[in-house]
Amino acid sequence: MVEEVQKHSVHTLVFRSLKRTHDMFVSDHAKPISADEKSYKLKMNVKLQTEYSPVLHMPILKEIKEKCSQAYNHEHYTINQGQEPEYVITGTHPYPSGPGVALTADTQVQKMPSEASSRALALIVPPSKARQEVNHTAASVADIHRQAGIPERSQPPVSSMSLLEAGGTKNSSQIARKLPTMPKPQWHPPWKLYRVISGHLGWVRCLAVEPGNQWFVTGSADRTIKIWDLASGKLKLSLTGHISTVRGVAVSSRSPYLFSCGEDKQVKCWDLEYNKVIRHYHGHLSAVYGLDLHPTIDVLITCGRDSTARVWDIRTKANVHTLSGHTNTVATVKCQAGEPQIITGSHDTTIRLWDLVAGKTRVTLTNHKKSVRSLILHPRQYTFASGSPDNIKQWKCPDGVFIQNLPGHNAIINTLSVNSDGVLVSGADNGTMHLWDWRTGYNFQRIHAAVQPGSLDSESGIFACTFDQSESRLLTAEADKTIKVYKEDDMATEETHPVNWKPEIIKRKRF
Repeated sequence: MVEEVQKHSVHTLVFRSLKRTHDMFVSDHAKPISADEKSYKLKMNVKLQTEYSPVLHMPILKEIKEKCSQAYNHEHYTINQGQEPEYVITGTHPYPSGPGVALTADTQVQKMPSEASSRALALIVPPSKARQEVNHTAASVADIHRQAGIPERSQPPVSSMSLLEAGGTKNSSQIARKLPTMPKPQWHPPWKLYRVISGHLGWVRCLAVEPGNQWFVTGSADRTIKIWDLASGKLKLSLTGHISTVRGVAVSSRSPYLFSCGEDKQVKCWDLEYNKVIRHYHGHLSAVYGLDLHPTIDVLITCGRDSTARVWDIRTKANVHTLSGHTNTVATVKCQAGEPQIITGSHDTTIRLWDLVAGKTRVTLTNHKKSVRSLILHPRQYTFASGSPDNIKQWKCPDGVFIQNLPGHNAIINTLSVNSDGVLVSGADNGTMHLWDWRTGYNFQRIHAAVQPGSLDSESGIFACTFDQSESRLLTAEADKTIKVYKEDDMATEETHPVNWKPEIIKRKRF
């Protein structure tokens, strides 16, 4: 009787094969290739010539000369027996041994070393010192790699030690190499909804928390800006002045000013001591969709539907730069003290990193396939993330080197936020909110909060989210005209909410 073979789809078979291959070769991942001694020596000789050629004529210690002569069997040096001074002074011009001493036959010592002898000297240092320095350096590098969690790099060929130490012997001992491991996600407690604040009469499009953590501000499609008490959630103040949807708000940490922008092309500066508009920034040709403040200088950056980002001097209201280059709406802008000082995301699917001084693009990132509506800078690391319907991507500053993808949030991502603990939050147009571990890209929680009673289910979009200054509260601005406040679940533990982490076998996508 012929035994029936269970049929599998091609997709299943390919993935099984992929897993077998992965298991077979995972121990060889990042394994250094065997070094070629001859090419290493050649490389070192070239390096010595290029880097040390300007100092090959420098003074030579008599003790080192003697050691060199022993090491090289008297081939390269011939020591002058008549000279007894401790140092041989070399150079192109004779000079006296001290100030005010005239040049005589005794003080004028001048000798040009041969090229071979000087090259030999550059290669050789006293054995004890060389050994100490090499050991010290190797330990330091290993420690750094261990701290950073980087697999140990390949060691230079052992034969190269003989270049550093006169008469040294080859060390044949091999350092045991640790097998590479995939980093496990850090456990984060889940977040839960604990307050819903209502008061706006339209979609809540933007929000910002003030630096003192006493209150927060929201902008809405009802054309008002409202200031709320953070602790109680009560309304403190309403500001009117915009004649269309308010799309961006920012509170200055350097002055008592609040900045707002909207679809009426206006950018306003409010003095919070008088609760009045004190400055307008005119220049945008269409709706203004986002703004951000520079953390260290008095500069405001806005972006909008006219495909530009504009840099404003806060005091003089001057349009310092118009950052043009995007071919569609610029949806988001972020500013930081380090380079690149300005980052923009656009509906043309690109991210641009700008040189603030020159007002020009440093780097254009084209990895996304769909509109980039949100950017977020990590508060501690020199990295940032971008959100798009195709993926959330992480990048390294200053040149926008791609780090990894965070796939799974298949919706139009309107907003991103991250705290110092490495919790990344993405809020989408369909009302879903995903929480991620920043380092590993593990999606540890998904939230879809119920809409306000009386609202349609379709009105469950999240337009903005941010952590407060203590990072213990998460605020979201939503399409059901409410602001929702979340906090960490104090009762949760690693046992009640375990990390269900399965690393992907598939190689991470590059785009």
